[in-house]
Amino acid sequence: MPELTAAVVGAGRLGAFHAQKYAGTPGVRLKYVVDLDRERAGQVAASSGAVVLDDYRELNGKVDLVSVATPSLTHFSIAADLLAAGIDVLLEKPMTATVEEARQLVALAGRSDRILQVGHLERFNPAIVHLRSILRAPRFVECHRLSPFTERGTDVDVILDLMIHDLDVILSLCATEIISVEAIGVAVLTDRVDVANARLRFSDGMIANLNTSRVAAKRERKIRFFQPDAYISVDYEARAVQIYRKSPPAPGSHYPVISADRVELQDCDPLGDEIASFVASVRTRGAPAVSARDGLRVIEVCDRINAAMSAAVPA
Repeated sequence: MPELTAAVVGAGRLGAFHAQKYAGTPGVRLKYVVDLDRERAGQVAASSGAVVLDDYRELNGKVDLVSVATPSLTHFSIAADLLAAGIDVLLEKPMTATVEEARQLVALAGRSDRILQVGHLERFNPAIVHLRSILRAPRFVECHRLSPFTERGTDVDVILDLMIHDLDVILSLCATEIISVEAIGVAVLTDRVDVANARLRFSDGMIANLNTSRVAAKRERKIRFFQPDAYISVDYEARAVQIYRKSPPAPGSHYPVISADRVELQDCDPLGDEIASFVASVRTRGAPAVSARDGLRVIEVCDRINAAMSAAVPA
């Protein structure tokens, strides 16, 4: 196979991880690391021998594929320029800060016949991959995604920063449409919403309740599914699935027996799998695992949640 040349735009924490994965991917050469802070880019590029740039527009005509891991508000302009230049893009979440920007990127990727994959990493979490094989018509979903405060991600609200992970997982698992949204949010340490709750009702009757905070005392990443034959709890960080099922009553009892089964899936590399999936799409020109339209759909739901929060504020 011909070697693919790659670049990473954004040399922060996520960008450094992307650079590391490209450098270790067979058939791919990490050629450039781009950041306005050349010293930081140099630190990321040092181990791979990549060239440091401070302007992503210098990548035009020099690379096949790029990861964009810059602040959220810059995603649209950078991705749009790269796609227009004929470069395939893996764009970190959130895809964009607005619905209109997301729609424009979907259209641009289509017109330019480029791969645009959105970096919803939880899709590659082995616990979520395993969940797909056991999920059967869930009736209720409950999520808790809580984090102590950091400055990272605060250029957008907590919906686009954190809740978007669980929204994407739910949308990828549940094919029906959302028919109603209720939401409430509070700004605590920033001028944007830092704590939020959203309640989504789907056309098949399923309800999803999502709780998110970036000002919590402790970190938590869990999603729970309640379906007719089981209760399934997923710990994203432990990469474990706990399954509770009903068995027939024991002799002499009127009540069913609850059996528990825990599946540990710790030996994995979700980001490596995400990068490998993107590279495979670039090589085959096949649809990416998380498409631009997937990214648009979750941005549209985020927008509906924000609209519901605005409507809930007393006049």
